[in-house]
Formats: sequence, C-alpha cells, structure tokens
Amino acid sequence: FLGAVSLHDVRLLPDSWQAIAQQTNLDYLLMLDVDNLVYSFRTTAGLNASGSAYGGWELPTSELRGHFVGHYLSASAMTWASTHNLTIYENMNAVVAALAECQAKIGTGYLSAFPTSLFDRFEALESVWAPYYTIHKIMAGLLDQYTYAANSLAFEMLLGMTDYFGSRVEMVIEKYSIERHWQSLNEETGGMNDVLYRIYQITGDAKHLKLAHLFDKPCFLGLLAVRADSISGFHANTHIPIVIGAQLRYEVVGDKLYKDLSEYFMKIVSSSHTYATGGTSSGEFWSNPNRLGDTLGTENEESCTTYNMLKVARNLFRWTKQMHYADFYERALINGVLTIQRGKEPGVMIYMLPLAPGSSKAKSYHGWGTPFTSFWCCYGTAIESFSKLGDSIYFTNEVQDTPQLYVIQYLSSKVLWTAAGLSLDQRVYHMTSTDPVMTVTFNFTQLVLGKTSEAKLSVRVPYWAQSSRCLLNGLELQNLTPGTFFDVSREWKTGDKLSFTFSAMLRLEKIQDERSKYSSLYAIYYGPYLLAGMSDGNYKLGSVNVSTPSRWIKPVRDSNLFSFTQLQQGKLQYLAASSDGALSMISKPQHGSEEASLATFRLKLLPSLKTIEKIQVKDVTSLLLDREVSLELLNRPGRFVTYFGIEDGVRLTNGKSSGFPSSSSVFKLRSALSGHPGEISFEASGIQGCFLVAQGRDITLECERFNKMAASFGVTTGRASYHPMSFEAYGGNDTYLMFPLSSYSDEKYAVYFEV
Repeated sequence: FLGAVSLHDVRLLPDSWQAIAQQTNLDYLLMLDVDNLVYSFRTTAGLNASGSAYGGWELPTSELRGHFVGHYLSASAMTWASTHNLTIYENMNAVVAALAECQAKIGTGYLSAFPTSLFDRFEALESVWAPYYTIHKIMAGLLDQYTYAANSLAFEMLLGMTDYFGSRVEMVIEKYSIERHWQSLNEETGGMNDVLYRIYQITGDAKHLKLAHLFDKPCFLGLLAVRADSISGFHANTHIPIVIGAQLRYEVVGDKLYKDLSEYFMKIVSSSHTYATGGTSSGEFWSNPNRLGDTLGTENEESCTTYNMLKVARNLFRWTKQMHYADFYERALINGVLTIQRGKEPGVMIYMLPLAPGSSKAKSYHGWGTPFTSFWCCYGTAIESFSKLGDSIYFTNEVQDTPQLYVIQYLSSKVLWTAAGLSLDQRVYHMTSTDPVMTVTFNFTQLVLGKTSEAKLSVRVPYWAQSSRCLLNGLELQNLTPGTFFDVSREWKTGDKLSFTFSAMLRLEKIQDERSKYSSLYAIYYGPYLLAGMSDGNYKLGSVNVSTPSRWIKPVRDSNLFSFTQLQQGKLQYLAASSDGALSMISKPQHGSEEASLATFRLKLLPSLKTIEKIQVKDVTSLLLDREVSLELLNRPGRFVTYFGIEDGVRLTNGKSSGFPSSSSVFKLRSALSGHPGEISFEASGIQGCFLVAQGRDITLECERFNKMAASFGVTTGRASYHPMSFEAYGGNDTYLMFPLSSYSDEKYAVYFEV
C-alpha cells in the first residue's frame, strides 16, 4: 500500500483556496466553548455542568447529542497536526480531560452525552436515534487524539469504551442470537467496524478484531460480495462507513473479499449513482442506478456522504495507484467539499447541496446552518473535512529501495519528504477564464546540505488537460500523457525546480441517466471545476454543439461592475432587478446574496459596445460623462435596463440576438442633476431630457417636474463581482453567467443544462 504523509509534515500555503477553507474552519473550532461542548456529558455523568448546552442536534433533548463532540475531537486533532495552533491544542486537551472525568464518574467505561437507556431501547429493537452512530464519533475522536496528538489518556478512555460495548454486544448475542445483533444493525451505527479495526491495528488484541467483525453488516456487504448492483433504497450514509470499515478489514487481515467488494461498491456508485459534483444520494438515499434525472431537487448530495466516499476512494488509490480513484477524489473534493462553507464565515455550512435548476444553497430544507444552533451530522463531517485538506496531496511508496513520492493534488503546500531527505515547496497558479493554463512548480531543498540520494517524484497528469508540459531546471521533458503519472527520478538537490503547465478545456458530461427524456441533460466543466450557471429556474441552452463548447462558452473579459445607490429617508438604497425583470430600489444587499447579484450591473460603452477593461468608480463620474452606455445585469448576461416611454416602467429586456442592446436600452451618462459630486444621472439617449427616476422603490422614466435628487445616483463598486473563472454560455434560448459551483453562496443556479 502507498503510505500517507503525516499531516504534521504538510503545510498548506496561504494563497490556496484550501488554506482559506482550513483557516475558516480553525476560526470556527476556536469559537466553540469547552464547557458548552461537554455540558451534556457532565449532566449524564451526574457532574456539575458549567456553561450551557449548544443547540440543534446537541440540545439536551436530542438523542444524537454528543456526536458533534466526537467530530470535534477528530477535527481538532487533525487541525493541530495541520497547523500546530497552540490554542486548539489547549482546548482539545481540556475537552479530553473533561470527558475523562465523566467516564471515571460513571465507572463502567461507558462515555456518552446520553444515558445507557438508549442502548437498552436499541437492543430491544425499539425506536431510538442511532446511539452507536454517536459512540462511533466519540471513539474515533479519542483515537484521533491519540494518533495525531499522542494523548495517551484518550487511548485509555477508548479502551474502556471498547470493553464496555464489547460486553454489551456479547450480552445481546448470548441473550438472543447473532441474528438479533445483525438485525439491530439496520439502525445507523456509523463506522463502528472502522474504528474497531483501527484499534486492533494498535493493540493486536483478538477481542478487538472479533468485535470489529461483528459490525461488518452482512446483509449489505453480502450484496456487494456477490456483485449485485442493489444499493437503491439504502440510506447512503448508513452504509458508506460500513464499506470503509470493510476496507480496514482487508488492510489488517488481508481478506481479499473485502478489497473486491469495496472496489465493486466504488464502481457502481461512481458510474451510476454520482452527480456532476462527485456527490451521491437524494434525500439521503440511493435511487435506482442511472436514474438521476428526476432526483434533482433541493435535497441532493448529503455532505456526509461526500466526506465518506472520499475515504473509500483514498483507500482504493493507496492500494491500487489507479488514476480514476485520484480523479474521483479531485472532483468530489473541489466540487463537493469546498462548496460546503459559506465563504469565509466560520460555522456557516450546508447539510444538502441542491442541484435542481434555480436552486440556492440557502434554500433547502436546512439551508445554511449557524455556528451554535445547528450541529447537524454534516457539521461534524465538515469540520473534519476542512481539518485534513493536506492528507491526500502526497503519498509515499515505502516498499522499494528508492524513495518515491506521489502527488495527486495540485495545492500550494510544503511537504517534508523525510525518506528522501528533501523538502518540497509546491506552488499552484490557477487558470482563469481568459488564461486556461494552470502552472504547478516544485522547488526542492535538501534537509541536510551535501547529502543526496536518488528519489522518484510521480506527478499526476490530469485527464482534463488538453496539453501538458514539464520543465526540469528549464529543460523540457517529454512524454506526458493525460490520465497517467509522470515520473522524474534523479539525485535532487537544493535549487532544483520542476514545473508543469496543464491547459484546461471546457467539456460537457451527460447526467447518469439512461432514459431518453434525460439524454440531453449535461453538466459543464472547466478543467476539474464544475461550472454552475446563474439561473432562477431556466436550464435550457437550446441547439449547441456539445463537442465544441468553446464556440459558445466565452470568457468574461472585463470586470466593469457597479452598483448605483440613492439616499432615501436617511437609508442607502440600491438599484436592483427582480427575477421577473422589474427594477426597484432595495436595502443594501449582503455580499454573496442573490440580491447582491441583482443589484450589480456591467457598464457597457456604446455605440460599438466597446468596454474599457478596468473602469474605476471615479471614471464613471468624470471620464465617461456624456458617453452612451447600457446597463447589463450581472447575473443575466444579455439583459439590459430598458425604458418603454415617458412615465412608464423601466425593466430588464433581452438585447438583440447579436448581444447588442436595443436603442431603448441606451442612456447618456450625465453629471448628477442634484449637483452632488460623485453622483450621476441617466438620460434616455432616444428621448432628450428624460431621466431614470427613483420614486421611492419604483423606477420610472420622467421628463418633467421630477425631483432632481430622485434622478441622481451614487456609484459604487458592484456588490457582486466576477469569479476569475467566469464565462458566458450563449445558447439558443438564453445566456448564462457561469463560474465554479464551489464559489456560490446564496445565488440561484443551475448545474445541469438541456442542450
């Protein structure tokens, strides 16, 4: 097997998106109070509890309470390894110490935020909310505290829990039967087999191996063992962790059946149950294979499932070195995991990822969570995901004499390659919509000067690269093939530089649905990035050639985005459009909101539609005065602010088929009628003396007896902005602004398009 590089030996560099996500996650973990986290553990143990319980799924009335604390233990341990932040180290040690007091007070080895009566109900097959799910999280958290932070107390506590639950399982089998135990596993039990196999790897104790195997759910793993594609109707996140545990059985026991069944599982999920994001499940369950077309809604892709499928793919790659597992990992991480957070807001994350046309991450059953009142299952897996972003960039081959390092992700980072006596500094310069080339450089430094030995670096050449180049110290190397590893062996020394360039291309992929009615439903990618189009429900592109997307998907080449404001009754109001095209004045929209994109306009200069690449706010109120312009809405390319006559409404309309605005969408920028510096007025080019006027919320065209203040607007930088990978997709039916789904906040979008 390939070896994992320790998180202690990898550091994300601050210019990467992943480093920003990691820091946002760290900020959230540091917001959490130790006493509040362990509140229900203390009350359950009969100890005095300071602070107060958190809300959501951590409420004292929630039967799943305590699960997030387990995730916190794992996430904080991995964050400590990834950052060596001393505050998180102190906090997590305080949590472990508090939990140790609770376990000692109970005195049986049991540790949870809820009483043992929930397990009595579980074993009696009575209704209860997944107590073993929570226990798995706590045990895995303690194990991670031991593994990543060398906390021996955590491991002692873990062994106490293992003995306690081992006795409970044995009691059920003796009192009833082994079948009764299997029957109880129909309730979600998390990855109990996984954590127990990991414990066995450390202890070598046969009782831990036996207990782990008792959580290998046979009615599910048996289907995979006989290669039956029968996962439809199963709860996805109940069963993916069971496969992960089965993978651990293969690693610790060598039982090849478990390797084969996990490979088969990955094959059927990735080929017939996976969305364009790399995620899976609808409403938490698997649908029929190759029938995803009618599952697109607000409750797609539970975040937990993506977290766990990445574990499955990672294990398979370590075993086989097969490229398609690394490809899957890249896709699901970039488009599934990195889309969970709401920008840089700590503790604001999603449960589901909506995929229906006109969806918004803010508009699902759960929507965006809050830092202290959500604590859903997906909050737990999210804080783990963002704490270990450095664990699957590099892998080592430790079964040969020559040190070998595999690089499967392009992520600005530093890694200690101790086996080769080297430090590597990987720098990634991402493509943009106007420059499709991603550049990756590796700079080498010897850990001991003068000591060299041969080592092999194996860099993944992505399948999505249209062309690739490699330079070693300025000299070009040949034979890079997409979808393979490119090996470079030499005696590396300080100052060596290996650089790659990968040219990304636009491409379309069909939805996993064999039915003819969905045969024209496609997702659009740019390199590894899934592009979503801003949409309030439209998803039809019309007649376009799916094999030549670059002919009808064009990069956005200017960023002349502005918002226009007016002070009304002491409050700043913004000119904005609504989804039906009406214009009005609204309160200041929040960055990342749908309203922010509706209150941002691209300023186009006429008559040639020529754009100045970088128009500044000061230019609008000076250099551009008396120029003819049109206002194109940011999120609806080709739709312009249009007037219909004197004292009539003003609204958005489509421009000409050529992309030019109609004559009634042309205005002359004038000095503000108010006389205020820094403001402008919009005069209808075709009706001299008539201006855009804000009558309270309403926008009209007025020619006589109007308030000059109401016809004057301030100019600010747009409330929304273009992503560096922004495109405009010109279809026969509509035009869409497209950029990576991972960068959407509250804006509405479409992921699949009918072509």
